[in-house]
Amino acid sequence: METPTALAAGVVLTLFGSALLLWCAVELRLRHHLRRHGVPVTARVVADRDAFGEPGAETYGELDSAPLLAVPTGPDRSVLTRPRGQTPLRRPAWLVPGAAVPVRYDARRPSRVVLAAGSAGSAVPGDVLWLLLGTSALAGGLSLLGEVLAR
Repeated sequence: METPTALAAGVVLTLFGSALLLWCAVELRLRHHLRRHGVPVTARVVADRDAFGEPGAETYGELDSAPLLAVPTGPDRSVLTRPRGQTPLRRPAWLVPGAAVPVRYDARRPSRVVLAAGSAGSAVPGDVLWLLLGTSALAGGLSLLGEVLAR
C-alpha cells in the first residue's frame, strides 16, 4: 500500500475505532447508572406511527425493533421514548403494543430510559459486537500507522 493511502486509512480507522470504543463505554456506563439509580416505573408499549403499515396488519406499529414507550414521569405527564440498549433484529414477542414493561428513567432527563434488569433481554451480544468492531478498527488503524512510521 502506498504511504499516503496507508497513512490516511490508518488515521481514519484509528479515529473510527477510538470513537466507537468511547461511545460504547459511555453507553454502557449510562445504562448501568440508570439501572442502579433510575426511577422505577411501569411504561406502556405504544404502536409506532408507521406511514407504510396498514392498521390491523401483523407488523403494524412494530417495524422498529426498539419499542416506543409511554413513560409516566408525573401525575399528568408521560414521555414517548425508546429504551437504550435494545436493538435486536426482531422485536421480542413480549414487547407488543399495549404491553406493560418495567423501566427505569433519569428524573432529570426523562427521555433516558432503560428496561429494568429483570425484563431486559440480554444486551451483551450487541455490546460485544460493537466492542469487537471498535477494537478491530482501532487495531487495524494502529497497525497501518505503525507500518507507515516504520518506513
